[in-house]
Amino acid sequence: MRPENGVIMESPETHNLVLHLILYVMLPLWGFWGFVDWCCHRKTKIESTSGLHESLLHVTMGIQVGIPIILSIVFEMNVLVMLCCFLSLICHELVAHYDVHYTTPHREISIWEVHAHNYLATVPFYMVALVVVRNFDVFLAMVTFDWAGQMELARRVVPVGGTAYLPSYLLFMSVVCYFPYIEEILRCYRASRREAA
Repeated sequence: MRPENGVIMESPETHNLVLHLILYVMLPLWGFWGFVDWCCHRKTKIESTSGLHESLLHVTMGIQVGIPIILSIVFEMNVLVMLCCFLSLICHELVAHYDVHYTTPHREISIWEVHAHNYLATVPFYMVALVVVRNFDVFLAMVTFDWAGQMELARRVVPVGGTAYLPSYLLFMSVVCYFPYIEEILRCYRASRREAA
């Protein structure tokens, strides 16, 4: 960082490093720990313990984090997108708390699952914090209610990370999260139908 008129300014190199930290460390890390969490659910037989109710909570939390990720990559960062990031983070934390509260009496939560939850709860927070660091002028506009002209979705000419990043990331997430959690929902649904029968 370099001083400019008495203010420390972020260098373009640091700005890019923060972006690469988000794209190539934090986002994949969130997916990886989601897969570890799925493995823990499978090992503790979620379909015959906490069942479909808990599985739907997992999908809800995935959607809550997925929406701001897509918005931030595809659209220009403004007050509307940043508000969505903060709102999604708050809702995710509330559902995560309820998830553990609901699940604890129904099945064992192993030490590995506790570790997975630690990452799944904190990585979204750090991602939002890094987005704020990269877009501090937008954050200041948000907290000072200077929202004029910042409450619409403006599509980026080139998505964050380039045109290849989002398809690659979605493919990665399909392998480690989307397909495993769809399998979990189907497994829990079939078990609930058998129990009802």
